[in-house]
Amino acid sequence: MALRNIVLEGDPILRKHCREVDQVDDRIRMILDDMVETMRQANGCGLAAPQIGIMRRMFVAEPEEGRVYCFVNPEILEMEGSQTGDEGCLSLPGYQGTVERPQRIKIQGLDKEGNHQSYEFEGWDAVVMCHEFDHLEGILYTDKSDHVYELTDAEEGK
Repeated sequence: MALRNIVLEGDPILRKHCREVDQVDDRIRMILDDMVETMRQANGCGLAAPQIGIMRRMFVAEPEEGRVYCFVNPEILEMEGSQTGDEGCLSLPGYQGTVERPQRIKIQGLDKEGNHQSYEFEGWDAVVMCHEFDHLEGILYTDKSDHVYELTDAEEGK
């Protein structure tokens, strides 16, 4: 595994719609492993392929420590309810914004081995999955937030 550079806001790659992955092979698995390592190193809970400069429809997420989800060619099938909370992004370090997201989602896609998977997520887990899915569409949380603010050093844990 290797750490990848995280693309920062202002790079046009973050605004592009990603292409589907044709086949889950060793190269894709290696990229997903690198994404998990990069996400953890940066203290994130999710990372989408365009955030490391790869324009493919895949993301990794770890909404709670120890449970990693890898989604290749994900589709959100259902959204229900509403919740509002603050979000940050590894591509916009030092900032957060208040975003409205669904309370519950159903999402499907391929896993790291290329097998079909389907999950229902609620609460924070649903937020993380929607945030990462948006990256694949070229959408940043700032596009959905009415209030983006800079974090203080204390809020960033410095």
